[in-house]
Amino acid sequence: MDIILVTTIIASLFVVIGLAEPFAARLQLPFSVILAVVGILIGASAIFFLRTDLTDALNPMAAAILGLPIRSNVFLYVFLPTLLFQATLGMNLRRMVDDWVPILVLAVVAVVVATVSIGYALFWVSAIPLAACLLIGAIVSTTDPSAVVSIFRSISAPRRLARIIEGESLLNDAAAIALFGLFMGYVMLGIPDPELGSALAQFPMLIAGGALVGWLGARIAVWVMALFARHELAQQSISVALPYLAYIVAEQSVGASGVIAVVAAGLTLNLTAPGRLPPQALTNLRELWDVLAHWAGALIFILAALLIPRLLEEVRLEDFFLIAVVVVAAIFARAVILFGLLPLLTAAKLSPPVERPYRVAILWGGLRGAVTLALALAVTESVRVPDDIQRIVGILATGFTLFTLLAQGTTLRWIIGRLGLDQLSPIDHALSRQVIAVALQTVREDVAQTTENYDLNRDIVRSEAKRFGERLETAVKTAEE
Repeated sequence: MDIILVTTIIASLFVVIGLAEPFAARLQLPFSVILAVVGILIGASAIFFLRTDLTDALNPMAAAILGLPIRSNVFLYVFLPTLLFQATLGMNLRRMVDDWVPILVLAVVAVVVATVSIGYALFWVSAIPLAACLLIGAIVSTTDPSAVVSIFRSISAPRRLARIIEGESLLNDAAAIALFGLFMGYVMLGIPDPELGSALAQFPMLIAGGALVGWLGARIAVWVMALFARHELAQQSISVALPYLAYIVAEQSVGASGVIAVVAAGLTLNLTAPGRLPPQALTNLRELWDVLAHWAGALIFILAALLIPRLLEEVRLEDFFLIAVVVVAAIFARAVILFGLLPLLTAAKLSPPVERPYRVAILWGGLRGAVTLALALAVTESVRVPDDIQRIVGILATGFTLFTLLAQGTTLRWIIGRLGLDQLSPIDHALSRQVIAVALQTVREDVAQTTENYDLNRDIVRSEAKRFGERLETAVKTAEE
């Protein structure tokens, strides 16, 4: 494909991304949902203009959009490490340690339970082989970090709720992708009924190997970056190389989880860099990654959404029933963990309590996105997967992703409001009143100094001071209460 045409399309997508953010804010909808809708419309329009006889003028552009070199490896090797690494750099790890039990339960146990529940639910109601059903379960069991994190940040959700959701979305990618690799191998080898126990037995080694690669890579990177204390651009360049090298080495050389390698590298850098790098350099490093992750998250959503019309081209009426089965099984599996297992762990003093409103928000906040579509795309690209399984995997994964984005994503803000999670806690209310009172006192002193400097009229000063004094008195009284 012509590089000029590809560059033009990518640049145009950046324009769309720039316009979509203020548009989403005006509509009070999640940014990722707007990007997904725009991507679907662009993809559907390209198919329409290419196949209609109404006009041929837009055919070259439509063909170029549909012919973009979008492969599953682009999502997994280019975009995903950026999103995961940036999210780990911005974490408050000391606070997240307080909730490590519910995070790991949601990130690992919930993924396994969802994979098994969805897989067997599909197996019982359809003629799809069990290996393919479990493969579908693994694909749709991962929550998307770019979808979930951006939504919870945009609605000013409680920090603890955001931390749990963020930690889950970072770590469950590793669990889901590891299970995906296992069941994908069974499907390609033509093994219809895999032994579930032997498949899950390989899981710990994938996690441990990835964690070791990420930790070692980050330690080396921090050591090298510390040698270049006066060369900030060199430090940033090394940080950009770190997640990609960790991902590739873990996946291709060690046979471990690349996602876990990237998360481990980001966590190690987050913990060790403050003691080895200058504070300003670390701040600039995080700002660089914020920009990179914003672009990566937006592009991964809009490019993945471009594929949705193509993946749904062969949808049949009975496929809607199977999509509904996947939706019900996924929500049921998540509810079992949130309202069954977590309270038991709390009662056994193994986990801090997670309040019921938080659990409801986590249940409805399990959005899927580009990662699910990328895994489904990997199945449809494989020549070793039978055509009928390619078709059903693409349709079910895409249909379920659309449900989570359009049904759950658009109503999540309303759910948060109904649960009262968008309100400050009593302690935070008290602190905010104290801050307001102190700030008003500071402003009052500054106003008095300004009146002296500019020799303002005494009547004007008295009038303003009286009105300001009333505000200050009210604020102090409220703070004392």
